[in-house]
Amino acid sequence: MGRSQDISAAATTTAGAPASVFDVGINEKLPLSQLAVLGLQNVFGMTGMFVFPGLLGRAFHLPDAQIAYLYGMTFLVCGIVTILQSVLLLRLPIAQGPYAGSFGALLTVGHLQAGGLGTAFGSFFAASLVWCLLTVPIRGRSIAGLFARHLRVPIISGMMVMLIMVQIASVALPTWIGSRTSPGFPGVNLLSGAVAIAGIVVAMLWGGRRLRRISILLGLALGTLCYIAFQPISFAGIAAAPLVVAPRIFPFGFGVRPDLVVVFLLVLIPAGMGSMALYQTVAEWGDETLSPGRMSEGLFGVALGSVVAAVCGGLSTIAYPDNIGILRATRVGSRFVTLTAGIFLIALGSCVKFDMLLVVVPIPVISAAATLLFGIVFMHGVHILAQVEWDDRRLISTGLAFLVGLGGLFISPDVMHAMPLLLQLVLQQPVISGGLTLVVLHSLLCSTQPPARPATSAATGARH
Repeated sequence: MGRSQDISAAATTTAGAPASVFDVGINEKLPLSQLAVLGLQNVFGMTGMFVFPGLLGRAFHLPDAQIAYLYGMTFLVCGIVTILQSVLLLRLPIAQGPYAGSFGALLTVGHLQAGGLGTAFGSFFAASLVWCLLTVPIRGRSIAGLFARHLRVPIISGMMVMLIMVQIASVALPTWIGSRTSPGFPGVNLLSGAVAIAGIVVAMLWGGRRLRRISILLGLALGTLCYIAFQPISFAGIAAAPLVVAPRIFPFGFGVRPDLVVVFLLVLIPAGMGSMALYQTVAEWGDETLSPGRMSEGLFGVALGSVVAAVCGGLSTIAYPDNIGILRATRVGSRFVTLTAGIFLIALGSCVKFDMLLVVVPIPVISAAATLLFGIVFMHGVHILAQVEWDDRRLISTGLAFLVGLGGLFISPDVMHAMPLLLQLVLQQPVISGGLTLVVLHSLLCSTQPPARPATSAATGARH
């Protein structure tokens, strides 16, 4: 291994020695019973899976049947891409979940007077086709894969992980608390979420290896029982629902606007960049060599999933931070677990009765678990940055980029609405605004600097 690879590996691993992160390696197989439990846990660890389709449907006042359809298509797309990444393309334990950026863009564009969901999904489809062409691997390389060399730099990979967490933080604590009109606001929501988190933490820290592997499921079960004790749930709509969903082509209509295509393309590019940062993280945890060709194949899988999502009416995917947190929490890195999760996603998404169940599931419990898992992954980004040898140039690059990404979330609505649509969406997506700012500043200020050396004491301390 060359010097630059040694630096990258040392700088991006969480535990100093990559092989020590997982108790079960990436290519190791497990008994079917354990695969089923761990795969199901990965499904229920995808918070956005249970939140984004419901929020999108309710924002457009869709009937329950159409909201259930959104759930079903999102599950199907995520399952297909997860299977591709686990055994055919990337070959890493990567669970692909719904991307917050595409959710936000569909929400914003769909409410435009000249738009609607038909134009939103049509423009999303056109942008996905462009992104798919940019990621097609040719002789182990792709145009989009050129970004991979940037993400091997610890300062960029660490910041990208943190910006991803910032971007999706809005579906963590705020959704856990709920709105004033939600049935359990605020006491029941907070209590049931706290019970879920307590169950996860206890199982992770004191439950031994067996309970640690099902800690997320255990926490969700305890939190749900607590919620139901105070707020009974009606299941009448589930009984009346059909059994199997039938995918439809452009179910919300079709329309394309060139300016909106650009918007969605700007949303999809950071999803690829963010996914590459997380791919690199998981590869280092499992002591795997992630070549540019392998990275390009992973990107192509994400882009292909975006095309399918746009056609059927689902959400595009990203390497899901919740599930990266689950990998770290359970220390099980087997890609056959995520393969099983992908099969579960397809099976569950195809069942309308299950999709209807998600329409009434207590979202605060799932969001509380996400708050914990997002925090774990965010702190991993902090740890990566702790390995960087800081100087004025790197402080300027990262500090400005982080506050540009974070600050866009606090611009007042009246100011935001006075801006062009393209600028609005860029500022509301920290991975776009902060990520692009970082890449540009790092290229201008730090490209001539010697590579950052890992802090030996920090890496050593992380082993204990």
